[in-house]
Amino acid sequence: MRLNLCFAAVFLLAFFPPILSQAQSPRVDDRVSVAPTDWPWWRGTLRNGTAESNQEVMTVFGESENVRWKSDVPGRGYGSPTIVGNRVFLATADETERSQSLNCFDRSNGKLLWKTVVHPTGGMMKNNKSTLASSTPACDGERVFINFPNSDSLVASALDLDGKILWQTKISDYVIHQGYGASPAIYQDLVIVSADNKGGGAIAGLKRSNGEIVWRRDRPRLPNYPTPTILNVAGKDQVLMVGCNQVVSYDPLTGQTNWETDGATEECVTSTVTDGKLVFSSGGY
Repeated sequence: MRLNLCFAAVFLLAFFPPILSQAQSPRVDDRVSVAPTDWPWWRGTLRNGTAESNQEVMTVFGESENVRWKSDVPGRGYGSPTIVGNRVFLATADETERSQSLNCFDRSNGKLLWKTVVHPTGGMMKNNKSTLASSTPACDGERVFINFPNSDSLVASALDLDGKILWQTKISDYVIHQGYGASPAIYQDLVIVSADNKGGGAIAGLKRSNGEIVWRRDRPRLPNYPTPTILNVAGKDQVLMVGCNQVVSYDPLTGQTNWETDGATEECVTSTVTDGKLVFSSGGY
């Protein structure tokens, strides 16, 4: 039986000129309509868990203190809320019907504006500590993107801001192990989706406008859970994937491999980070 230990690894990208003195995130493309006060995707606009705006951060909360509104959430899900403009997006699921949905709330008062059932049945989950909706939506200001494991496939979907499904694209077959938790990542005209699983997964770049697969790369036949992380390392925008006993850097526009190395562990859930010169990754099993 393998020990459930936590390992960390640091990788120096010696073959890229270390021109950055501090960490940088890829610039948000002009074609993505988000504001400093938005939180449009996993880990925020800068993809590092740091907010850009100068809003005052509340540190004390109570039943009514610093609480503007409360709303019931239909269903169950472990994804984070995404905020763009006056809309809050959240993925949830009905575990009895095995349906998977995207919900939109009014940011100012918490009113449920719409709920769209993306998949009416077929949701996949194995570990009871997981959910059928553990992915965080991503929004480019015009569309909302969400990933769901459904009917033995990993499917990426795009909806407009009124909840209409615009397109759905199968990334790969999907063999459930514990669950699925990777979120879509937006880069320029693409949305990047990963589908690591023990049946043989993939990572793909899709056109945000119509879901067409621009590039797709096979991944190892191993279970794995992290979101593709888009970072600027040594002056180069890269998609980092950790897990499956390796750390791999892909070109976000073509999917070509920049570099890869042994590292981290087989099953990972964490997001890779950088200080601009080094890449830091960790895993737990």
